[in-house]
Amino acid sequence: MNKKIITLLAISTLLVSAGCVKSDKKVPVSGEQMKAIVSPLINTEGVTIGEVSLVQEADGVAIHVEAENLSPGVHGIHIHETGICTAPDFKSAGGHFNPTGKEHGFDNPKGFHLGDLPNIEVNEQGKVSRQLISPKVTLKPGMENSLLKVGGTAIVIHEKEDDYKTDPAGDSGDRVACATITQ
Repeated sequence: MNKKIITLLAISTLLVSAGCVKSDKKVPVSGEQMKAIVSPLINTEGVTIGEVSLVQEADGVAIHVEAENLSPGVHGIHIHETGICTAPDFKSAGGHFNPTGKEHGFDNPKGFHLGDLPNIEVNEQGKVSRQLISPKVTLKPGMENSLLKVGGTAIVIHEKEDDYKTDPAGDSGDRVACATITQ
């Protein structure tokens, strides 16, 4: 083999193994570094069943949900207006995050809450690992659509599927898990 090709292969192997070529950490296009927010996800008994992590990206906030011990099937998941998760009902999290005063649901002709998110599907083993992007919110403090407002916000998983149209919560049933979003 040509000495230049071998050298290039050795350098690229070194860079990949050192982590210089591929990174799982995403940096916003603006170059602005923002720390990921990681919060435990608790169930109605106050037991940690997973975690939620949020990262500011160029196209919105990436929300990664990792959980177990949930009932299998499709569940509504929303951003709620208050960063308090008091079991067993999580009513402490308030209503959906809705600084623009819209109605609920992606299929609502009057618009949707900024806290509306796509449903998640929990597998037969009661586990979910899902990445969602919320393009209308930010983690930049001081903005109207910031999840890091005074008092924080919360991620809430509901017992049933969100129908994307019924106001105020998509007929998604009781709140079964909650994670706070605070600085």
